[in-house]
Amino acid sequence: MAHVIVDPQVPEADAQLLRENGTLLARVRRGWVPPPQPSLPGKDHVQKLQIGLASVFTLLLMISVSRSGFNGFTLLVAVGAIVMFMAVLIKRDIDPIEDAEVAADREVYEQARWYEGRYVLVAELDESAQRLLARAGQAVRSVLGSQVHAEGLLDDVRNTVMLPAEEWEIARLLAKLSALRTQHRKTVSGGITPEVAAAAAPLARALDSSEGAVVARVEALERYAVHVAEAERAYHAHAQIEELRGRLPQYEELVAESGADALAVPELDRLTGDAGLLEQALRRSVRSAHEAFRHLDPAHADPAATLPEAPAPGDPAAMLPEAPGDPDRDDRA
Repeated sequence: MAHVIVDPQVPEADAQLLRENGTLLARVRRGWVPPPQPSLPGKDHVQKLQIGLASVFTLLLMISVSRSGFNGFTLLVAVGAIVMFMAVLIKRDIDPIEDAEVAADREVYEQARWYEGRYVLVAELDESAQRLLARAGQAVRSVLGSQVHAEGLLDDVRNTVMLPAEEWEIARLLAKLSALRTQHRKTVSGGITPEVAAAAAPLARALDSSEGAVVARVEALERYAVHVAEAERAYHAHAQIEELRGRLPQYEELVAESGADALAVPELDRLTGDAGLLEQALRRSVRSAHEAFRHLDPAHADPAATLPEAPAPGDPAAMLPEAPGDPDRDDRA
């Protein structure tokens, strides 16, 4: 099934229908239309059927009167059968039945026409645009699928709203860029004169400039995803340390019973200190992710501001702030 990116403003039920029918949407883009829908009969047609039914009934009644020996019950059964037969014919004409698959395809076609311009078929993008869109989608999915997002440690409401909107905006821009770039290449691929080359050069630079702007948006998403990944790593490390610290009394009891207090107590104290450091690391990572997110929000973005560099993966010290006046740090010192 072809991958489809849909404007988040499209109602979810309609958006899901579009996402699930990417192949059919591609056919619609190529000019496919569903077969004509069975038309309802006009008022005159229904009236003719009613007149015909009344005529048959009248004819049978006349026959029964002209033949006194005609069995009344037989007449009633015959009239009833004819009435039922004519009713079925009328219902078939009034309510024509359309194949369920054809009806489903027709619904997709109508939604595709209604929401034209509000969805992007990834397969229609050129290779460069597809790579950029894949990078943006991966960054968005990594953030929205993170545990720190699920636990509400980030701004989960704004994440849920803004990140899909940013992915859609990138997809929309890439669709326009890809279409123009394809047309431009076709125009200049057959050999051009120096005059045409001079005219085409600024247009090629405009395409490159537009792509650079989209790349910058994708890289901003990726930087945010890196910060969230660091917060995620610190979150899991903090949870593991807390689990170990929760069993600390059992370790202390075992050490006391075994007579190894002098050797083990400093190590256990260090475990407590590490838990405090990791808690600070988690807070710093979450703050860093918040800063990166504000960079993506046009309402809060400062053109002169730059994103904080993400700490090197696996380097807890790089994530720890110096915190003068922190009572716990002072006690450990």
